[in-house]
Amino acid sequence: MNKLISLTFLAAALAACTQPGDASAPAAPAATSAAAQQPRAEAPKAKAAEAPANTAQAKIGQPAPDFTLPDLDGKPVKLADYKGKTVVLEWFNPGCPFVQLAHRKGGLKDVPAQQTASGVVWLAINSGAPGKQGAGREENVKAKAEFGMGYPVLLDEKGDVGRAYGAQRTPHMYVIDPQGTLVYAGAIDSTKGGEPEPDEKVTNYVDTALAELAAGKAISTKETEAFGCTVKY
Repeated sequence: MNKLISLTFLAAALAACTQPGDASAPAAPAATSAAAQQPRAEAPKAKAAEAPANTAQAKIGQPAPDFTLPDLDGKPVKLADYKGKTVVLEWFNPGCPFVQLAHRKGGLKDVPAQQTASGVVWLAINSGAPGKQGAGREENVKAKAEFGMGYPVLLDEKGDVGRAYGAQRTPHMYVIDPQGTLVYAGAIDSTKGGEPEPDEKVTNYVDTALAELAAGKAISTKETEAFGCTVKY
């Protein structure tokens, strides 16, 4: 029954992620690691979209690309200003059902608040182009309030920062250590964008990476597949 519910959600999400005339189709996983797991069940097939042009500079173990982007009040936020702190980047689209699920009852519901309370910097980035699903200041202001996001949402309307990081899905997560090195990229957790089975043990990859960083340990999982809608460049 739960698998049926999960598949129903995935089918609905696939449909909702695609707008008429939008060449960016939804929710195939972003292949970021050869060791990434395969989906638990094959989602209903949709017309495949071309992935964003591969202009990524970001690589695990290398300095994270710097950027300056405006927040929803127009205030510039510069990544370099957070040198010395752990930073999480969350690719965001309030119109994406996978983002909505993650914020309402999934891996993004409580973790950001817990981590920011401990000193982690958390930044959401919307790389949607004007007119695309989830783009625009007003829609993001409403979503930030609805989801209780106590951290900035930055607008990357030209998509330059998204492409620099190779962000392909919403949500797509990145963890940067205090030295400015990218140490994790991929999914929030092991649920593959859906709801877990009742007896399923869920691993929150971001939370785990942050705990390992805080403890001075090596990151055990550095890359995973990101699941969600395509970034609407």
